[in-house]
Amino acid sequence: MKKQIMLLTLLLTVVAQIRAEVKMPRLFTDGMVLQRDSKPNLWGTAKAGATVKIRTTWNGKTVETKAGKDGKWKAQVETGEAGGPYEIVLSDGQEKKISNVLIGEVWVCSGQSNMEMTMEGYKGQVVEGAIVDLMESKDEQLRLFTVGHASKMEPQDDVEGEWQEAEAKSVRKFSACAYYFGRQLRRSLGVPVGLISASWGGSSCEAWMAKEWLKEFPETDRKNNPGERTYVVPEKEGDIKSPNRTPTVLYNGMLHPIIGYTMKGVIWYQGEDNIPRYKTYAKMQKKMIEGWRSEWKQGDFPFEFCQIAPYDYNIIEWKVNSALLREQQQIVEKTVKNTNMIVLLDAGLQYCIHPKKKRTAGERLAMHALADAYGMEGLSKSARYEAVEFRNDTAVISFDRSRMWVHFENGRAKDNFEVAGEDRVFHKAQAWVYRNRVYVVSREVKQPKAVRYAFHNWVEGDLRCDGLPVSSFRTDDWDDEADVKIGKEYDIK
Repeated sequence: MKKQIMLLTLLLTVVAQIRAEVKMPRLFTDGMVLQRDSKPNLWGTAKAGATVKIRTTWNGKTVETKAGKDGKWKAQVETGEAGGPYEIVLSDGQEKKISNVLIGEVWVCSGQSNMEMTMEGYKGQVVEGAIVDLMESKDEQLRLFTVGHASKMEPQDDVEGEWQEAEAKSVRKFSACAYYFGRQLRRSLGVPVGLISASWGGSSCEAWMAKEWLKEFPETDRKNNPGERTYVVPEKEGDIKSPNRTPTVLYNGMLHPIIGYTMKGVIWYQGEDNIPRYKTYAKMQKKMIEGWRSEWKQGDFPFEFCQIAPYDYNIIEWKVNSALLREQQQIVEKTVKNTNMIVLLDAGLQYCIHPKKKRTAGERLAMHALADAYGMEGLSKSARYEAVEFRNDTAVISFDRSRMWVHFENGRAKDNFEVAGEDRVFHKAQAWVYRNRVYVVSREVKQPKAVRYAFHNWVEGDLRCDGLPVSSFRTDDWDDEADVKIGKEYDIK
């Protein structure tokens, strides 16, 4: 009986190998976009030990590779200038074609709900301008791929999704922020663009990180948090209590399968979920970026990201000031190579965490990408706080990246500046601009020691430079939760 079982198993194995054919993950299907002027990675499965031949019609070349004992194979092809459509013909004895392939620019778009938010919006929440933009969205050379939600304990090899050409029907269900980013690249570069959206609303930064990357963050270790079921690395399937917040699960289910797909760079819009854990965010995002770059093996590829927009978090009873998370994001831009942060201090909504100005976000991301990844000259970046000098009762603030000088949007400052003395009690202050410096003074503070601008959950930023908003900032490094008090004029019931 044992011999019969062994013979049957061997027979089934042989039959399976005979029937095996070249297969590839869903990213490698009709309508795909390959990165131009590069050596894109291709991978899949075939008969164990089989030679896989790959012919590309744009250059007529054939590449050969061999499947391993497990049937897995990997190869690289060469692309040149943008163009298409082309075909990729694969064979291990049986032929398989991938049609309507374009060569152009490929970007990965990831984050939580403000990246995931589609052009149709959420229930009761719209994307500004989407009605007209959907009617004008048809573009055969803009291709969209949405990675299906997948929360997994172990790294996966494939995702749910398909490549689609841009038109009203497909764009409506695609990330609005990513769409506006890609549309601007199409207009500015004049080449095909492929966008891969891998996002999940409410997701934490930890969820997009591999298990080993989180060893530097003891708060995610079950040994240190035995009763925590949401923000600790899971040990078994039942530990995934929150499928979009649990550490590593989105990396495993949605990111790992696409890592290695040759692209130009990443755009990222996430941070809201990490506000209560803001103190580790800069370090964590840095680790995440480094981890993605290490596994993608494309060097320090561009990583463009959005600073979270203002919102009144008191509505959801969060006691932490979200400006502290925005500050952490600024640290990332200053300390991590080839990253850029776009400022959205003028594009939030007080009573909705999902701003409707997704075109603003997408186009600002594109502006940074065009300047840095593509070398387009004449574009700007938001001016940044550089230093403060205290002159008696007046604080004088200077900025970098401000060659066109900072100014207030309507010529006169709102109540966004505040100052504090030794007592660390902040009071509203008057502010004005003279020759690219902001002067700040309060009648309540005779000897100021710290200045803050727009350093609250909900603000409407009014300090600008060269058409772009300046981020909220502070000149102090005080422990905001323990040491800082707000003057009477800031009391909120």
